[in-house]
Amino acid sequence: MSSKQYMIGCHVSTRGGYGRAARRAWDMGARSFQYFPKNPRSLHIKDLDGHAAADCLLFCKQKGLLSIAHTPYPVNIAAGEGHGRELYELTIMSLMNDLMIAEACGSVGIIVHFGHFKSKDPLQGYKNIIQCLNEVLATWNGKTKILLENQAGLPGSMGITLEELVQIRSLSQYPEKIGFCLDTCHAFASGTWDPSKTEQMIEKGQALGYWENLDAVHLNDSKYPLGMGKDRHARIGQGYIGDEAFKSLLSYREFSGIPIVMETEAGEDGTHREDISKVNCWLE
Repeated sequence: MSSKQYMIGCHVSTRGGYGRAARRAWDMGARSFQYFPKNPRSLHIKDLDGHAAADCLLFCKQKGLLSIAHTPYPVNIAAGEGHGRELYELTIMSLMNDLMIAEACGSVGIIVHFGHFKSKDPLQGYKNIIQCLNEVLATWNGKTKILLENQAGLPGSMGITLEELVQIRSLSQYPEKIGFCLDTCHAFASGTWDPSKTEQMIEKGQALGYWENLDAVHLNDSKYPLGMGKDRHARIGQGYIGDEAFKSLLSYREFSGIPIVMETEAGEDGTHREDISKVNCWLE
């Protein structure tokens, strides 16, 4: 392995603009970063700041940085029109807005969760997801993809298995515009990834065609034990997953060349510099 093949980074604030976010990541020794394209707690449409986005794009090209954008928390593509047509249409517009901003910043993709669907008919939830993805991507011709992230949750919850993610992508009308983001804490929490059986997960993903469409990773440790269904991130090596499990996972070539970002607490200096350096040292 070589750390040069791995794009380790973290989530950063966009305070001061998208270009400033890229510089924050670079100053921490990151080779990738994640940001919110707009207010993470609202679906309100944000006007594109073309100057700030162009600044981000140019800086990333100059430094060889990769970026991904995370959609706002209220996005729930599984809900469909169950919460009203107005909210559904706003969700569609919000996702298109995120794609436009991320494209202008040169980002690989926007992270999207399945969301939640409370019904006795889970199949309708999957239909809603596919419909929403189709509507968003029907007129989208940019390079930035929608990246479906696996969810934390107990077995039986939506969006936790590699099979579900691959199936949703294959059933969509625009699979070439969809990729995946693997969250390690979520995979551990749901039981999808048992670190004592990492090779089994790798082999399953290879058989499904999951890894060939993996475009990003959320590198998070877990504050709760395996299979608890708890989405609580811990700093790398300070949770129940631990250093050795991460070293084993990152030894697979499937994780090279894509953004691998931490969504964890910062170190004592208020940055992720220490954890980025730590992971890079494993890979040397």
